[in-house]
Amino acid sequence: MTRRVVYGVSLWITMAATAMTIASIVLPHWVSWDSKTVAGQPIRYSYGLHKRCSSLTGACEDFPQYADCHDDRSFCSMWRSVGFLMTFTVILELAGLIAFAVIILGGKQKRDYGWKLICGLLTLSAATQAASMAIVAYLFDHDSRFFVGWRLDTSWILCTVSWVLLFLCDLGLALFAIYLPEEGGYELIPNAGQA
Repeated sequence: MTRRVVYGVSLWITMAATAMTIASIVLPHWVSWDSKTVAGQPIRYSYGLHKRCSSLTGACEDFPQYADCHDDRSFCSMWRSVGFLMTFTVILELAGLIAFAVIILGGKQKRDYGWKLICGLLTLSAATQAASMAIVAYLFDHDSRFFVGWRLDTSWILCTVSWVLLFLCDLGLALFAIYLPEEGGYELIPNAGQA
C-alpha cells in the first residue's frame, strides 16, 4: 500500500525526469565537437535529434538531411529511431503524470492499486530512454563521422539522468507499495478479558 506522500514525491521526481527528457529532445547537443581556429576562435559543431548546429555559420539546420542518409542509411535509420523513441518516452511520461494526478486525487482504493499502473509506465519510459541512449552511444563509438575530438554532450547526459531517475522512482514506488503498512487500516478491538 502506498501513501499520498510517496506518490507526491514520486510525482515530483517524474516531473523532473520529464523536463529533462523534453530538454534533451529540444537541445541540439547529443554529440558535439569543439576546437579552435588558427586565430584562436572557438569552433563548435553539435548534433541534436532533429538539428545540426555550427558556430562557423551561426545557424542550425535540419538533421539528418537527404545527403546525410544517401551514403549511410543505417545511421539515419538509427538516428531517426532515437528521435521516435524519445518522443514516445515523452508521451509515456505525460501519461504517467496524468495517472499520478488521478491516483493522488482519487480515494484510498486507487492509491492501493494504482502503483501497478504507474510502475508499468515508468518502467516502459525508462526502458525506451535507455534504448535511445544506448543507440546514440553505439553510433558515437562506431560511426565514421564521429572521429577524435567528438564527445557525448548535454542532451545525452540529460537522457541518461532522466531514465535513471525514472528507474529509481519506479523501484522505490514498488518497494513502498509492497512493504509499507496499509494506510488507515483497521484497528483490532481488544477483548473484554484483555482490557
